[in-house]
Amino acid sequence: MVKNDKWIKKMAEKGMIEPYSFEQVSKGVVSYGVSSYGYDMRIADEFKIFTNINTTIVDPKAFDPKSFVDFKGDACIIPPNSFALAFSVEYLRIPRDTLVICLGKSTYARCGIVVNVTPLEPEWEGHVTIEVSNTTPLPAKIYANEGIAQLIFLAAEDVCEVSYKDKTGKYQSQTGITLPKI
Repeated sequence: MVKNDKWIKKMAEKGMIEPYSFEQVSKGVVSYGVSSYGYDMRIADEFKIFTNINTTIVDPKAFDPKSFVDFKGDACIIPPNSFALAFSVEYLRIPRDTLVICLGKSTYARCGIVVNVTPLEPEWEGHVTIEVSNTTPLPAKIYANEGIAQLIFLAAEDVCEVSYKDKTGKYQSQTGITLPKI
């Protein structure tokens, strides 16, 4: 079952999404806030832009933080055929009976900018680390404090046996950009 905007508003009042926009903001910005069956989260103004200046290998088991250049600003330029990491403005607390799917916004997809799809497991909490890929041969621009992805909330009839919190997941309560962990 997909949760509707009334359920999302109720959960927001319980601190599931902070800060929370009770309406969809869209005038002059990539939209964010509550939508019909989800919530459009924003991207913060801190970025790690992938670079190959140190000719390292991208390895999730031995990730080299020198693969990124840190940047803070109102907009981020992602090099051609590259990507940037960022994090959500919103801090999320997922209920035990809910799974959340994160989908990129069509405004960016129509420009060749792809947001990685990430499930948010029951009882996970934190800022979402977001990977934004530029699939084009041209530089691509993304905007801080504007919409980047839509969260779709899927409700279970029963609570899960083992939640992300129960497993003491390695990304629990993350803040800021969190690099890969093994």
